[in-house]
Amino acid sequence: MSTGAGVLREPAPGSSRHLEPAPVLGQPSPRAAATRGPERTRLGCPQPEPLRQDGRRAGMSRLLAEKRYFPESLDSSDGEEGLLACEDLELNPFDGLPYSSRYYRLLREREALPIWAEKLSFMERLLQGQVVIVSGDAKCGKSSQVPQWCAEYCLSVRYQHGGVVCTQAHKQPAVQLALRVADEMDVNIGHEVGYVIPFENCCTSETILRYCTDDMLQREMMSSPFLASYGVVVLDDVQERSIATDVLLGLLKGVLLARPELKLVINTPPLLLSKLSTHYGAAPLVEVPSRRPVEVVHLSGAPEEALESVLRLIFEIHHSGEKGDIVVFLACEQDIEKAYESVCREGCHQDADRGELVVVPLYPREKCALFKPNDETARRGPAPPRRVVLTASPGEALIGSSSVRFVIDVGVERRKVYNPRIRASSRPISHSQAEARKQILSSTSSGKLFRLYSEEFASKDMRPLKPAEVQEANLTSMVLFMKRIAIAGLGHCDLLNRPAPESLMQALEDLDYLAALDNDGNLSEFGIIMSEFPLDPQLSKSILASCEFDCVDEMLTIAAMVTAPSCFSPLPRGAEEAALACWKTFLHPEGDHFTLINVYKAYQDAALSSASEHHVEKTADAIRAELVETVRRIELPYAEPAFGSRENTLNIKKALLSGFFMQIARDVDGSGNYLMLTHKQVAQLHPLSSYALGRKPPEWVLFHTFSICENNYIRITSETCPELWRRSTTSATCPPARARTSCSKPWTAWPAPAAKGEQPPCEKCPETTEQRCALQ
Repeated sequence: MSTGAGVLREPAPGSSRHLEPAPVLGQPSPRAAATRGPERTRLGCPQPEPLRQDGRRAGMSRLLAEKRYFPESLDSSDGEEGLLACEDLELNPFDGLPYSSRYYRLLREREALPIWAEKLSFMERLLQGQVVIVSGDAKCGKSSQVPQWCAEYCLSVRYQHGGVVCTQAHKQPAVQLALRVADEMDVNIGHEVGYVIPFENCCTSETILRYCTDDMLQREMMSSPFLASYGVVVLDDVQERSIATDVLLGLLKGVLLARPELKLVINTPPLLLSKLSTHYGAAPLVEVPSRRPVEVVHLSGAPEEALESVLRLIFEIHHSGEKGDIVVFLACEQDIEKAYESVCREGCHQDADRGELVVVPLYPREKCALFKPNDETARRGPAPPRRVVLTASPGEALIGSSSVRFVIDVGVERRKVYNPRIRASSRPISHSQAEARKQILSSTSSGKLFRLYSEEFASKDMRPLKPAEVQEANLTSMVLFMKRIAIAGLGHCDLLNRPAPESLMQALEDLDYLAALDNDGNLSEFGIIMSEFPLDPQLSKSILASCEFDCVDEMLTIAAMVTAPSCFSPLPRGAEEAALACWKTFLHPEGDHFTLINVYKAYQDAALSSASEHHVEKTADAIRAELVETVRRIELPYAEPAFGSRENTLNIKKALLSGFFMQIARDVDGSGNYLMLTHKQVAQLHPLSSYALGRKPPEWVLFHTFSICENNYIRITSETCPELWRRSTTSATCPPARARTSCSKPWTAWPAPAAKGEQPPCEKCPETTEQRCALQ
């Protein structure tokens, strides 16, 4: 047999095809079993043949010798002739079964994608180089086709170096792409093709191509720093500039040097091309031509009237009679809620002959579902319904429907910024974001983009690229990961954009307060254990503290509920009173953290009959099961639950304060205006908070998150007090060597309880450090 690049070599004696299971979180997903069903068979198709000793099905021996994937121009063999053409193949080389008729139907759709014409060029560069950059607009097919071509490459080299992994910035596209690609490859989801997202693993040891979120691949590097399970890594959604993607782009430069056989493919939009090419030393490039142009209409107006303009434009489009769904990009979640209320209210008075307006709020940062056409909406009324999707940045990647004909873009966004150098909450979007919103319409034959800003505003005020999260977000989790990965010798990370020194110092300081670092600045024992949890360091520290306070069971429930999609979502329109009455039955007088425990316990007891499919609680249950497994794996003490007792309530608050002692707010005027002591901003309680619906708000609260909008909200709050803080932060969870540092900063926030205004010395601090604990 020829030994060229285009023909598969025979295995070495005793070798077999085997892909080592990647050390990822989560168990095989029930969704995978339900999707896959029994072993895939087709009418008139034989069952899979038994595996031979070399790991291949006997019926695949001929297929693996044929030139299926690489044309003659790529073959560096000795010129063996007589190989069959790809049209003669009838069996799928990935599973050995005959192709179904649906495969050929989908193949025709794939061949119509703009990227399909670049397959030969891509394969040439993948064979010749270690890094390939693919540049193309959204919806050109690079997210679905490039990973399949990489899987073909891995098959051609007999999986000598592993399979293919493709990262996504969001979990919803990762799942949808895996389902779509499994369909196109004519294989079973969860076997040959799978996905890994937080707390859900739909893969096996034989998975050839897996889609995963970028943070899951980053976590996998903690146990496998050089990604030994993979032969090709595809980084997709790099335009989102998430922290995990930027870290992977930096770390993989070192991994490529250590593993010359590893291939890296980067999918990028054209605007980010020059920056990536420079970062990777003029890597080979595959450019996909742009699609048909999209009609763009600029409607300039006052920014404060943007929401009114959006509502007016929605109804004008609806009255025009033109068919197609509408996607609206607003500034923040609060604008989504306002627009949702207004469109629903006004839509009830619309002419039924024009069709029903179905409003779909999409909260990207609340782990919402991907928007796709819903057959249920094609039901009542003489005219088909029109869906109106209300979303905000970064919802561009969540729009997966070809039925969209209209996009409305307000051109601004409101987001939290942790960088001390940046103090803006509302600002213009970038040209890359505007282009991504435009590309939603690129796959349609007709469509219009309405930009509620002038061309002058776009040229003067918009930046070329979306800001990198590493320059604006809280870096505590990233620094904890980098400290952990440095143990494996990958301490250097060449980031595309360097974070602000103040942000890095703040992250190191926060880890120091959490006792995650030792005196030399390396990870302490607590820090190593904290990095084992797929949670924020603060939440991980609270779980560790709960081991001492004998409330691990309750703390794991809280951690699962705050990690799952929020229960504090807007009440369903038309049933507000009933939903609010149901919600009040779960309120706990001690705060929202305890309310979440009540909700979870009610789900366990099957008491939430009004909650549709219990989606939030099911997700929390899966997260909690994973956390319990982690606790048992690292052999942390696990006490029996004692929820409801006064002692248990105090212990839960102590555990929470051990991790979130920097997230304290005080009612400054007795009317519910809370000053966040570290952020120095005033916020109100969320309308569904236990205190907003129940008794008078307490003076001091611990909060889990806060949102920046027209009315700043602190979410998931529970009452606390300075004395309780002192008892929780002087516990054994902070080693004596770290106690002074762990309690120095929060002490500056509390009022002096002594009559003379002097703070009593901390129990863990030596007498010489009394001044460090004094009120400053």
